[in-house]
Parts: sequence; C-alpha cells; structure tokens
Amino acid sequence: MTARRVRPAGTGLRIVRIANFVTPESGGLRTALRELGAGYRAAGHDPVLVVPGPPDALGPRGFRDEDGAQGRVLTLPGVPVPGSGGYRVLTGRPRLQRLLAALAPDRLEVCDRTTLRWTGEWARRARVPAVMVSHESVDGVLRTWGVPRPLARAVADRANLRTAHAYSRVVCTTEWAAAEFVRAGARNVVRAPLGVDLAACHPELRSAVLRGHHAGRAAVLLLMCSRLSAEKRPGRALDALAELRRRGVDAVLVVAGDGPLRARLAARARAGRLPAVFLGHVADRGRLAALQASADLVLAPGPAETFGLAALEALACGTPVVASAASALAGLVGAGGDTALDDGPSFADAVQRVLARPEPVRRAAARKRAEGYGWRPAVDAFLAAHDAVRPGGGRPAAAPWPSPVAPRGRR
Repeated sequence: MTARRVRPAGTGLRIVRIANFVTPESGGLRTALRELGAGYRAAGHDPVLVVPGPPDALGPRGFRDEDGAQGRVLTLPGVPVPGSGGYRVLTGRPRLQRLLAALAPDRLEVCDRTTLRWTGEWARRARVPAVMVSHESVDGVLRTWGVPRPLARAVADRANLRTAHAYSRVVCTTEWAAAEFVRAGARNVVRAPLGVDLAACHPELRSAVLRGHHAGRAAVLLLMCSRLSAEKRPGRALDALAELRRRGVDAVLVVAGDGPLRARLAARARAGRLPAVFLGHVADRGRLAALQASADLVLAPGPAETFGLAALEALACGTPVVASAASALAGLVGAGGDTALDDGPSFADAVQRVLARPEPVRRAAARKRAEGYGWRPAVDAFLAAHDAVRPGGGRPAAAPWPSPVAPRGRR
C-alpha cells in the first residue's frame, strides 16, 4: 500500500481520520464523514479517511485507495462485529501503526472510543495533536441494553475519562453529548455541531405522487429513518403506530433503514396487521430526501442519539419530527416537532399534538429549525477543534461552547 502522496503546493494540514462501524448502509456517521472531509478539502487541507470494509470486496490488492470530493479514502479489511448487522472494525494494531506513520498526519481525528482508543497514545508519542469525536453516548447506549442507571453512569464515567486523557481534545456534537464527559471531570471537551445540506434537503421536494404511493388513502404518513438495532429503539415506531390506530387515527408507517432487527420488526408488523412498509437501506440521497419531504411526520425514537442527522434532514425538508425526550434531539427539534417518553402512547400523544397544528405552520417551523445548522459552520467548528489555520491565513471560528481548555499531553 502506498500511504504517502506528494501534497499539492499550498496544501494545508494533512488530517487523517479513522472510523470504525461504517458500512455502505451507514447513515449519520457516513454522512458526517463525507461532508466534513469535503469541507476540510474545500478549506485547503488534505483529508485522508481510513475505514474498514469486507475483505472480499477490496480487490486483489486487499485494500481500496480512492480519491473523491471528501479526500483520499483508504478501505482496509475489517473484522465483522457479531450481531451488529454488518458493522466492521479495523484490527491489527501494528499494521495501522505503520500506516499512520507512513501517512505522516499533521492532525489525527478518531471516531471510535472503544477499539481505537490506543491511537491517542500513538499520537502523543508521534507528537501529533489528536481529537476523538464522540458520536455516541456510552451512558445512553448501556441503558438501552438494560444496564441499571447507576452502573451505566459509573462505567461511562470511567470510560469517558480514559478517552479524555488519551486525546488532545474530545469533540462532542451537542451539549447533551458533552454532558457525560463534563460530569466525569473531563476538561478538554469542545462542541462542534454537525450540519445539513439545506439545498439537497428542501420542502420543495414534497411530492403528492410519492406520498400517495406510500400512504394510499391513509390520512397520516409516518416515516422512520433509522438503523434497525436495539440502541435505536425502532420498535417504538410500531408501538406508536399501533396506539394511533387504536385511537382511530388512519396512519401508516414507512421505515427507511436496515439492521439486525429488521426481520423481527417486519414479522411483528405482519402479526399485528400493522400497515408498515420496510424499504431497507435507501442509498439514493435524493430519493430519501423526497421521502422525508413527503411524509407528514418523522419518528426518531432512539434514546441515545447524540445529534440525529436523519432527523435534522427531515426538518430541513419541512417535516416535523417526534423524538425521544431522553436524547440530544430533544434540544435540536425545538419548535420543529415534539418529544416523547420511551413508550408507544407517549409517542402517539406527541404525534397527535404535532398534527393538530396547521400544516403550513408546522412545516415552516420544521424548516426554520434546520436552517440554523449548515455544513460550513460545522466544518469551521471541527477545524477550530484541530487548531487548523486555513492555508490562506484565515482561521475558522471557534466553537462557541465551551471554551477549549489546554489538554493533557503535547500539542
């Protein structure tokens, strides 16, 4: 594998990013990686992304090396995570260490707080400033797995402190996500929100034909865009649908997404005679945006969401969102929807509250809420976390909350 490439004259920092748990069917994480990489390159930097993939799809060389709008992408053989529905992780620490040394990063950005935490120590020894991007809540995920709250908090606090000590900075996309680090005593946490493509996700994509195709004669078209795995609580959407229909609301549900629970959820819908359609992963971003714009309401039941890109895309399409009150989406949705407790009746109540508002009012509120989140300010916030000065001399604006604190280790 040829790791080093000559940088074009005037190129800024080489920002090497490593991420696990990324598949072709990944949703928010893959979108964030793509948009941030494109933003780094547009700002004059040299982004390189390293991700795992299935060995049998990587060709005779055993890896894939591609260039695109988001920069260079290296796909290496990954080991499947049992029961995850396709997730893979990079293993073989010596090989990754050699690759990192050959890539010679000026900055390191890591998106896996479990199997890749050793990269923080590598970066310290190599004198490379490194950030860990927290895309999940340890506390929240443990509780979705049934771990009692006191134990989940204790385990999360220990894990989060180890993460904070391993990296120059920890980047959290919301104040909600940062709270568990702050609670544990981490002092090198910065906030850098994600964004949404406000041109690609727009209310004008709403289609009466598409809505009719999925809703038929039903009065309400509900949509859930989610990975179908335990921590996302996708069964709550079926709970809400069942409760709404029990109350006499003529609603149907469309599910865009795949995962290990898909077969079980589809079987449950058939057994309960619930009008739910499972589309699987929708790879066409334009088709997904049109579907989001054509729905009457989007459900986001995951209680451990640290940001929720799919929900933000729905808001940008002018479609209100009902989200779990336990997740970061409670602060993001605002007037663009409503929140619910982790049960079907509560979600049904929230759906009915939103639908009681005049349609033009609720759709305008959803779009207005999304307009506060663009990818340009998101990229600037991430670059600020890297102390990445633009090659032309300009410096991205720092994330407004909280002020960066000098981290442990060398910078």
